[in-house]
Amino acid sequence: MPRMTILTEADLRRIVPLDLDAVACVENAFRALATEAVAMPPILRLDIPEHRGEVDVKTAYVPGIDAFAIKISPGFFDNPKLGLPSVNGMMVLLSARTGMVESLLLDNGYLTDIRTAAAGAVAARYLAREDAERVTIMGAGVQARLQLEALMLVRPLRQARIWAREAEKAARAAAELSEKLGIAVEPDGDAARAVGWADIVVTTTPSPAPILRAGWLKPGQHVTAMGSDAEHKNELDPQIFGSPIRYVADSLAQTRRLGELHHAIAQGVLTVDSAFAELGQIIAGEKEGRTSAHDITVADLTGTGVQDTAIATLARDRARRAGAGTAFES
Repeated sequence: MPRMTILTEADLRRIVPLDLDAVACVENAFRALATEAVAMPPILRLDIPEHRGEVDVKTAYVPGIDAFAIKISPGFFDNPKLGLPSVNGMMVLLSARTGMVESLLLDNGYLTDIRTAAAGAVAARYLAREDAERVTIMGAGVQARLQLEALMLVRPLRQARIWAREAEKAARAAAELSEKLGIAVEPDGDAARAVGWADIVVTTTPSPAPILRAGWLKPGQHVTAMGSDAEHKNELDPQIFGSPIRYVADSLAQTRRLGELHHAIAQGVLTVDSAFAELGQIIAGEKEGRTSAHDITVADLTGTGVQDTAIATLARDRARRAGAGTAFES
């Protein structure tokens, strides 16, 4: 009889840490998106505006991977007022050969957090200067912490700053990260100053209005924008696209519809047919990313189904080796 394994968030936190294997698995997923006949339908999206809620459903089949994930990802951004996390959810992993359910991953958004942070590391690995030492994180939530931790895996970071609208949250995050990562992390209440100081800037908020303004960036910097995974979210000033930057999308089909690129097109800074590289194409050597130490690079990460399939199969494989989870016969 078919056998299904249920993995809880506790199981997954134990067997799938944010490490170089997680980064490699997401990097390979981006490469496959550029080089394989990946089937990745548009994101199914449900908005519940009266409760600042949204639900995304993502999936992808990647040739060569023996399973595919379907992820249900709710984000309800007033939840902290109720003592609840903003993001939760689950993944279902199915056999790519039979369609039978292999694993139910009750991760409450943990695997999404890990694969999103890993994607930030991949972007920095291919687009940030190799000598980048200073990072500014805009935002002070879970993803802000994980993005800095992920960057530590791929760049020789020495200092970091945290900017957030609430100074208390920025200070708390900075103190926690400084202790955990062993580098100097400080809060900075001046967004323009914090951005101008950094070699790498990462935006991690669900902001509906730009938090990083045109004119703040300087030659040699890299920016990863990962908060704009819905049409109404917008972290980067669209006028940034009118300056000489090297823009890279995780998926152009998505960023034209709901990423930072979407807002630049809507404001007429760019046209809908403007051509750019995708991260997977740069990884595969098909297109150029950073070409000099003076380039300003911008990665627009909206989150892709291939990342979910990749991290879910990694979790399944590690669970099998560790004997983790609860097995059910159906």
